[in-house]
Amino acid sequence: MSRPAGDPISQLTGMSGGFDIVDEALAESVRRGLDQVELMLHDAVQSDFGFATETSLHLVDAGGKRFRPLFALLAAQFGDPDAELVTKSAAIVEMVHLATLYHDDVMDEATMRRGATSANARWDNSVAILTGDFLFAQASRLAADLGTEAVRHLASTFEALVTGQMRETVGHGDEDAVEYYLKVIYEKTGSLIATAGRFGALFSGAADAHVRALERIGRILGTGFQISDDIIDIASPAAESGKTPGTDLREGVRTLPMLFALADPATDPRLRELLSRPLSADAEVAEALDLLRDSRGLVRARETLDGYADDARCELASLPDSPAREALSSLVDYVVARTR
Repeated sequence: MSRPAGDPISQLTGMSGGFDIVDEALAESVRRGLDQVELMLHDAVQSDFGFATETSLHLVDAGGKRFRPLFALLAAQFGDPDAELVTKSAAIVEMVHLATLYHDDVMDEATMRRGATSANARWDNSVAILTGDFLFAQASRLAADLGTEAVRHLASTFEALVTGQMRETVGHGDEDAVEYYLKVIYEKTGSLIATAGRFGALFSGAADAHVRALERIGRILGTGFQISDDIIDIASPAAESGKTPGTDLREGVRTLPMLFALADPATDPRLRELLSRPLSADAEVAEALDLLRDSRGLVRARETLDGYADDARCELASLPDSPAREALSSLVDYVVARTR
C-alpha cells in the first residue's frame, strides 16, 4: 500500500484544485498515516466468509477523498501524530463512513458510486445493507480498543447519522425548512467529521481545549462541505466539477440554494413550480438550473458557506501556529474555493 514519497496529498485524496500540504514533513506524516489507514481498512474487512470480504472491499478499493481520516491525521498534529491509536481511530471513522454509503445507495436507489457500479446494483439491496452492517460491526470491534468513553462518543455519532437520515426521510413538517436542513446535514455529514477531529486530537494527546476546537472545526467543515456540494450541483458545469449538474433536481431533493430560493418572495413562479417535483426531462432540469443560477437562493447559499468558513477560521485562531494549522486553513479555503 506504499505510495511514492513525492505524491501530493491532493492526488492521494482526490481533492485536487485547491488543497495541498506545503510543509514536506507534515505531508510525509499525513501520507504515512493515510497508508496505514488503507492497510487497516483492508485488514479489518477480512472474514472467514469470503463474500463479506468481497462486498466490503467493493467500496474500500473504490477510493474516495478519505476526507475524514485526513482530517483526523491533521488534528493529531497538535499532539503526537505517531501515537498508537491515532491511525486506528482514523480508520474506524472512515469505516463508519463507508458503511453509511452502502445504506445510502439503497435508500437513494443509486446505480453508481465513486465511478463504479454501486453494491446494490451489482448484487442487490439486501447484500448492500448487510455489507454496511458488517462494516459497522467491524468498526465497533476496532473501537473497543479506544476505551469506553470513545465507544460512547462513537455510539452518539451513530445516533446522529441515523436520526439525520430519518429527519431527511420524514421532512421538516411545520419546522423552519432551512434550519431543519442545516440540522440534517450536520447529523448526516458534520457529526462524523467532528468525531474525526475529536479522535485525531484526543488520541494524539493534544490539550483538551485543542480537542474541543478541532471537534468544532470538524462540525463546521462537515456541514460546510455539504453546502458546497449543494452549490456545485447547481453552479458548476460538468466539465469543471466532474459531476452531472442537477442531480438533486432529478431526485427531488431540496438543497440549501433551493430552500433559500423558495423562501424569497421575489423568486420566479416558474422556478417554484419546477422545484415542487422531481424533474426527469433534461430540458426542465436545464431550465431550473438557469433560474437557480440567477436566483437569490444561490447567493444566500454562498453567503452561508462563507459564514461557516469564517467560523472555522475563528476556531483555527485558537490553535497553535504550526504547519498543521496552516494546512487546516487551506482545507477551509478549499471547501469554499471548490464552489467558485
